[in-house]
Amino acid sequence: MEDKPIIQSWTIHKYENQSVTQLEDEVAVEFALTIVINGKEYATMVCSPCQLEELVIGFLASEALILTYEEIQTLQVDVGAGFAYVDLKKELLDTDWGRTKRFIGSCCGKSREFYYTQDAKTARTIVHKHQIIIEDIIHLMKAFQQQSDDFKRTGGVHQAALASKESIQYRAVDIGRHNALDKVYGYMLREHSPRRNAQIVFSGRISSEVLLKVAKIGIGFILSPSAPTDLALRLANDLNITTVGFIRNNRLNIYTHPENIIHESTS
Repeated sequence: MEDKPIIQSWTIHKYENQSVTQLEDEVAVEFALTIVINGKEYATMVCSPCQLEELVIGFLASEALILTYEEIQTLQVDVGAGFAYVDLKKELLDTDWGRTKRFIGSCCGKSREFYYTQDAKTARTIVHKHQIIIEDIIHLMKAFQQQSDDFKRTGGVHQAALASKESIQYRAVDIGRHNALDKVYGYMLREHSPRRNAQIVFSGRISSEVLLKVAKIGIGFILSPSAPTDLALRLANDLNITTVGFIRNNRLNIYTHPENIIHESTS
């Protein structure tokens, strides 16, 4: 399976300083992927046409259809046709389907569907704790943003990454912020990546939906250069997730569980 390009050239007319210039610009590609589970269409999602296997795995886990990668019998992605075919080692119950088919948009808010029953099944309270020093948080954010070439070129994608205390381990890009997190989740399940001592680095606002996604992944840290919402912070407090926002230059805000942030290196 080969990814499609996620950036497309587009001719624009740019107005600047009271003059109009025709030039070539770059825009993010929007791609529809229909997921077929055990021979039946489950959902069509709008995404970036890259890291699609990871996206499907993470989406299935977020939907509480699988708990481990080993529950998947086969997974094939036909990029040209826009279909992902999944055979699970179990039959799905009628309650697993919810609707005959769903369309899941790439934008924020209500176009992305979350069911409270699924959140209750999969959002977990973080029991393993670790600490990280502020200097390492700032270093991770700088490394994360240095790898954001797709965003710099288009301004139209989100990024999410799995990180150790020292470095970025895996980075996902997508026009949908939830898709980017699902790609990280799918990568972790497939590669059996440890959650202990791990961080999620995220490019956008920390909403309640984003926070719940991090809880489903099972990681106790989320780091972002942007702001959180109040509901996200209440959830973070309850689920033992350390939330750090506005990580810019040498500044940051610690919103929840500050006991997990070390102000100075003890070495």
